Order: sequence, then structure tokens, then C-alpha cells
Amino acid sequence: MDPIRQNMRIKYFIFAIILLVVQCSSKDENIEDKQPPPEEEVVVKVMTYNIWGARSGGIPDLAPIANVIKRHDPDLVSLQEVDKNTRRNAKLGDIAKKLGELTGMERYFVKAMDHDGGEYGDAVLSKLPIKERKGYNLGVTPELGGEPRSVARVTVEKENKEFYFIATHFDHLGNEANRLKQARDLVDILKSYDKRVIVAGDLNATPESETIRILQEHLVSGCMNNNCTQYTFSTSNPNRIIDYIMYAPVEAMTVKSYFVDTKAYQESDHFPVIATIKIN
Repeated sequence: MDPIRQNMRIKYFIFAIILLVVQCSSKDENIEDKQPPPEEEVVVKVMTYNIWGARSGGIPDLAPIANVIKRHDPDLVSLQEVDKNTRRNAKLGDIAKKLGELTGMERYFVKAMDHDGGEYGDAVLSKLPIKERKGYNLGVTPELGGEPRSVARVTVEKENKEFYFIATHFDHLGNEANRLKQARDLVDILKSYDKRVIVAGDLNATPESETIRILQEHLVSGCMNNNCTQYTFSTSNPNRIIDYIMYAPVEAMTVKSYFVDTKAYQESDHFPVIATIKIN
């Protein structure tokens, strides 16, 4: 072959390869440019707080409780020992409603029982619009008796991720029988759910108890590494952990932070518990 023609062919071949590489690189860049930006984390901040509203004389002023809540700016709050129009809290009337007004949050109250001319139970406060409300009763064993308890459930959504949030309060008696029943009943309720769920409340049970073991068959403890170490009761003599934030299923959420606010030691006999949770 003519050397000149051979050189020309080689040059054309090299040019074609370079052109092909440039075109492929351009296509790759276009593909990268069209990739959607990474999703930002969707996080929700939740609190559980036993407000000691059932004690004799009630809370003369709800502002301190409201200020504790506002200090943490949660999306959702589980409240226990909530009075509604009882004689002992006659000046306050509907406590959940008043706290909702003071914090600028929606509220949902569920009666556990009639009490002192009014009602007593649990409530949810929510910055997120409440899409649905549902209440349940948690009873007691016939042998032990005691106070019936309640479950307040709301359906909420944050950035297109929908989930349930539950406020509850288990039996306080020394005998664990009622708490065991209530834990089993709550797990039965949770097993019927088709959405993520966060459960927050005063469970009157320590981490090593059978009550917590039953709950952990279905729920994941919000405590970091499943290790609850910060006392939640009492504010005058902290010596046990009985207030919790839990969730299910395990892959649906990730706890970013979990702590007990020990600075709130004058407003109630329980410290509030606050968790920041990523919705996966």
C-alpha cells in the first residue's frame, strides 16, 4: 500500500477514536446532569411528657409546661395525666385544649376514664396537620383491678411521608399484671397497622421489665443503641427510667438523637423525653 495512503488511514482512524471518546464523555455528562439531586433527610422531633396534671390541686398555671414544650419545638408531643373539665382543675378546664393554644399546636384528647366530675386520659399535640384520629382503651385484669388506660393515635404526614403517632400511659401499680396486659393489648393493636408508627408515653416499667420485653417484640426502643440510661422519674429524686419513645418497623426510621431534659425539674414529677427521628 502507498505509504501516504497508509498514513492518511491511520490519521482518520485516530481521529475517529478521539471523536467517539468525546461523544461518549458528552453523553455521560448529560446523564449525570439529568440525575435527580439527592433527597434531603425527613426528620421529625417528638416528645413524651407526663405533666402531673392528675395530682391533687392540678397545675395552677400551664405556662411553665407550655414553655418546656416550646423550648424544644417538637413536631409531636405525647401527654399523659391530662384532665378535662375536672373539679380539681376547674380553673383550667380542658388542659389539652389550653396547652394547644399556648403552644400553637393541634390537639387530640382521649379519655381513659371519668374522674372527679370530668375526664382523665392522654393527649397528642401536633404541629403537623392531623389527618386522622383514633382512640383505644387499655383495660386492667379482673384480679388486680385499677385504673383503665387509653391510647391516643393520630395520623400525620411530613414531606409526603405518612405515619402514626401514639400517646399512652400504662398502669402504675406495684403489681405488673395490668402493665403486662396493656403491653400485649397494645402490641395486638400495632400488628394491625400498615404504616410506620412512633409510640411515646409513660409506661411505668423499667427497661429490664417483662412489660418492656413484650413491647420490644414489636417496637424498637428509641434510646441510642437500644440502651436507655437517663433517668426520667422522679424529678425530685431521679432513680428510674419509665418514660419512652419507641417505633416500628426497625427499617422505617432511624434515631438521630434521644435525650431526657433534666433542666425541666420544677414543672412536673417526670422529665420530658425528646427524640429526633429520621423517616426512612
